[in-house]
Amino acid sequence: MSAAVTGQTSPAPTPTVAEKVAAVRAEVCALHAELTRYALVVWTAGNVSARVPGEELMVIKPSGLAYAELTPESMVVTDLDGTPAAGDWDNPALAPSSDTAAHAYVYRHMPEVGGVVHTHSTYATAWAARGEAIPCVLTMMGDEFGGDIPVGPFALIGDDSIGRGIVETLQSSKSPAVLMKSHGPFTIGRDARAAVKAAVMCEEVAKTVHVSRQLGQPLPLDPALIASLHHRYQNVYGQ
Repeated sequence: MSAAVTGQTSPAPTPTVAEKVAAVRAEVCALHAELTRYALVVWTAGNVSARVPGEELMVIKPSGLAYAELTPESMVVTDLDGTPAAGDWDNPALAPSSDTAAHAYVYRHMPEVGGVVHTHSTYATAWAARGEAIPCVLTMMGDEFGGDIPVGPFALIGDDSIGRGIVETLQSSKSPAVLMKSHGPFTIGRDARAAVKAAVMCEEVAKTVHVSRQLGQPLPLDPALIASLHHRYQNVYGQ
């Protein structure tokens, strides 16, 4: 007897790998516009990536392509080692971002992460250039970062050294952002949108704390208050 006759609802068909990849490519492409909207990147710098749910695949911005030229079809699909993956989405003319190895390392070692973002936003990168953590002196920081925004070790692009530094630093921190020394911020999230939000918030607090220091010494928040703020924001706030 059909579902229509019995009044039962048929389960939604399971999306194919190609359908899941297409959805993630569209999302990742759209989120790159948020980086330019919030002035977190210049020229072709920076990138957003996302894990393809249920697959050993990720989607990331192509290397050296201008933001105005990005399309869902230009987003590059790789495996979690950063090697371009064969499939219906093949676009061999485009190489993945030079930061792909770093993103891939994060996905391999932090299975809870669904999105990674890298920017060279001005204020956060200025803190990274000093090799200095951004101290938790704002309730906004307690909410989003659960404490200081830490500094990761200096590492060069080219292999997974940056990824190792990101993972080693963030595994012992509540923060979804890390300032890689002399390089810039990387952020993570349960999905790519959350990672982009963390990048926007990271730049905002980096700027505010910098301005505060021009006026005097900002006052640190009590650790118990930070823990309370973080718990409420992460588990109660919003819809």
